[in-house]
Amino acid sequence: MNPVIVIFGANGFLGRYLTRHFARNGKEVVAIARSREGWSGDGMFLEWDGKTLGPWALALEGAEAVINLAGRSVNCRYTEKNRREILESRVDATRVIGEAIKGCKTPPKTWLNTSTATWYRHAEDMPQNDWLGEPGEGFSCDVAQAWEDAFFNANVPAETRKLALRIGMVLANEEATVYDVLRKLTARGLGGTMGSGNQRISWIHMEDFLRAVDFVINDPFLDGTVNVTAPEFPTNREWMRTFREAVGMPLGVPARRWMLKIGARLMGTETELVLKSRWADSVRLRDAGFRWRWSRAVDAVADLHGRRGLQGFFKAASERSAGARVWLPAATR
Repeated sequence: MNPVIVIFGANGFLGRYLTRHFARNGKEVVAIARSREGWSGDGMFLEWDGKTLGPWALALEGAEAVINLAGRSVNCRYTEKNRREILESRVDATRVIGEAIKGCKTPPKTWLNTSTATWYRHAEDMPQNDWLGEPGEGFSCDVAQAWEDAFFNANVPAETRKLALRIGMVLANEEATVYDVLRKLTARGLGGTMGSGNQRISWIHMEDFLRAVDFVINDPFLDGTVNVTAPEFPTNREWMRTFREAVGMPLGVPARRWMLKIGARLMGTETELVLKSRWADSVRLRDAGFRWRWSRAVDAVADLHGRRGLQGFFKAASERSAGARVWLPAATR
């Protein structure tokens, strides 16, 4: 039997890509989610409620890796109800997975729990690395801390290695994701600097995200917290210029903080998602020998233009174009 990968939250954005990725690479995939809606169709699907033990727990026996992506989207207004759901969906899911692993006769080799680069403070002065980064304050940081506390406090067998992945903004050309929203705004002339423009962006191309997950699963010496971001950290001013150049829009109307507050309310989201400076440096990945394929935002954005949706993302390289700008001499960029 091929190695088993169990993915919780398999019908979400990251879950769909990870499920397809592992299935294409010869793994036996068990996809677990609250509903089949959004599931890629790869592997075997099991349903759970995200907080209580059930028959799904049997799938963890002897698994090569358990990957927990479960949690309510943070792309919403932070009402009291939404705040509670954001926190509880992460903590409850992590807690019950820990209980399931504790009860295994043959525990999984590795448990990966997603976390977020938002764990770190707003940083415009220096990068926050896996070893010395400083925690932030406020609702989002408190959620990230509670999430990791539930993970690291889980009493699981010693043979199960645990890693919390502090992930930056993952880019893929998918409807309603960050990449899609920014390209559409930019194409309409609204891709100018947001706020001061000095806030840093921690991001990673979906392909490198998938490769990084493979990498940490296969490295038995990695545990604890690991930043999963690209090695380039553009400011928002640089980031938006990259998108303007990608769509051929010479101008972009800048958005002041008060304008962003109005826009966020209309779009049902929060300004923190664009105004916080996330500067999470993946020192541990780099020191362990991981090498990024997409280390520059300009290359990543150009590549994804020709990889629309889940099917388009996994097309053979010979069938897609990365865009002419990628190949220009550095002095002309």
